[in-house]
Amino acid sequence: MTSTSLPPLRTTVRGTGPGLLLAHGAGGSVAAHFAALMPVLAERHTVVAPDYPGSGGSPLAPGPLTLDGLADALVAAATGAGVESFTLVGYSLGTLVSVRAAARHPGRVRGLVLTAGMARPDNAMLASLELWRTLLAADDRKAFARFSALSSFSTDFFNALPQEQVPALLHLLASTVPDGTAEQAGLVATADTTADLPGIAVPTLVVATTRDNLVSPANSRLLADRIPGAEYAEIEAGHAVMVERQEEWQKLLLEFLGRHGL
Repeated sequence: MTSTSLPPLRTTVRGTGPGLLLAHGAGGSVAAHFAALMPVLAERHTVVAPDYPGSGGSPLAPGPLTLDGLADALVAAATGAGVESFTLVGYSLGTLVSVRAAARHPGRVRGLVLTAGMARPDNAMLASLELWRTLLAADDRKAFARFSALSSFSTDFFNALPQEQVPALLHLLASTVPDGTAEQAGLVATADTTADLPGIAVPTLVVATTRDNLVSPANSRLLADRIPGAEYAEIEAGHAVMVERQEEWQKLLLEFLGRHGL
């Protein structure tokens, strides 16, 4: 087993009980994607939440960011916190990281929850990722924020916002882009966990976001079809499910953990 080693990731640890390891999405952070979920999970679990290189205070990777390296770094964050086995909760890029971690460290992974994910990017997502990287390379944060809003939120959710609130939202998105976003987007563009899926042998819940403008829900259906025994659920939300349907997402996750004793 080989990987490109990464410096230790900035990691938040909360609660006690069975282990949960959180894997956030590209261009995000633990705070951005799991802030509302963590206190609830920590009531009955030890929650380990690492930030990827270039996010949430973790240093940028010294070399190319690889899926193997990132998966190993997340597992190292858990074991470094004294959590020897855990359920992985992956969102977006975090679903790729979670599946690869389960493939590389099967003795440690007890379950998987994969939300708004994929086994590999499709043509539409590749086009979006290339636009992300182009806008970031040009340091056009305002245009990046506009594209991020269009792709992160469902059309109905975005249109329902009062128009006077939109400028503040776009300013927030533009001012909080993590330094590692371009590298994380590049990792998504090259990642492929298709070959890992048939070997997954732990309870798995796949959650599709059915109004997702960034990651088609067809990608979640493929994950559920290829992972033996995987459960499948849908939430009528855009990619930013934690903004649009936080309580519904939380309920699905807690019910799955309870049902399987995870």
